[in-house]
Amino acid sequence: MDFKREWARSRDELVQTIRSLGFPDELGEQIAKMLGSPKAMQRMMAYLYNVKPNTAELIVDEALAICSDIDRWREKKASEEANAKYNEMRYFGFDEE
Repeated sequence: MDFKREWARSRDELVQTIRSLGFPDELGEQIAKMLGSPKAMQRMMAYLYNVKPNTAELIVDEALAICSDIDRWREKKASEEANAKYNEMRYFGFDEE
C-alpha cells in the first residue's frame, strides 16, 4: 500500500475514533495533520481506545506528547549518526585531499 493511501486510511480511522468519543471531525483531522504519520496515528488511536479521554485537552496533550517523542527519537538518531561519523574519522584519520 502506498504511503498516501495508508495515511488517508489512518486519518479516516482516527477521525472516526475521535467522533465516536463525541468530538467533532475537525478535531480528528487536525490531530491527524499534527501527528503526520500512520504509525503516530495508530499510537494515538491506541491511547483513545484504552483511555477514552473525556476532554479535547486530553486528546491534544497526548498528541503533543507523541510528537515530542518522535522529535526526541529523530534527534537521538541524528546524534548517533554524527557520533558514528566522528568515531570513523578518529579511527581512520582525516582525508588530507
